[in-house]
Amino acid sequence: MPIFHREGNFIISLSLIIIPVILVLNYLLLPIILPFVAILLLVLLILILQFFRNPTRTVENVDNNLVYAPADGKVVVIEETAENEYFKDKRLQVSVFMSPLNVHVNRNGIGGLVKYYRYHPGKYLVAWHPKSSTENERTTVVIDNGKKEVLFRQIAGALAKRIINYLKEGQTVQQGSEMGFIRFGSRVDIYLPIDAKVKVSIGDIVKGNQTVIADIN
Repeated sequence: MPIFHREGNFIISLSLIIIPVILVLNYLLLPIILPFVAILLLVLLILILQFFRNPTRTVENVDNNLVYAPADGKVVVIEETAENEYFKDKRLQVSVFMSPLNVHVNRNGIGGLVKYYRYHPGKYLVAWHPKSSTENERTTVVIDNGKKEVLFRQIAGALAKRIINYLKEGQTVQQGSEMGFIRFGSRVDIYLPIDAKVKVSIGDIVKGNQTVIADIN
């Protein structure tokens, strides 16, 4: 697996071209501030590289009755709520907030058949806003493990201006495989069966493919 995600290839390549040019121009025109500019650009490059990092994450215990975290981040919502796009009934919602410092690869929390996929253009409210789940730019994916269905919703935030999702309706996916990518911080909502046993608490820090969110057996 590449160290950096393919969604960052263009930005990383462009940075590696532009930064040396800026340093050379700075050296020629205003060399006195070169050390400060060099430090600033180095920090910027490190931030870009860490944002697009793509660590290897394998699911140690493959079990489609267990829903693994689809993203790295912090659990900010656990509540019973109405899901009106697909299920149109009550579900348990678990939301994971992704800061700009988190790994931004999104993964399939369970394996199975992709029953539903929709992309919705929308607003860019802050990711923790109560209406972001229904008004922000987002994608909705439902995966059927053969017994039960789980809905995953990628939500854009105030900084996230691009949601990427690689799934298609009718596709069969493996647990832990890539679902997509969100640029520059946002959140992922998970809608579970109402009888699911949630294994996390508000404030927990979770990791994609490593933290079990719920047992839906």
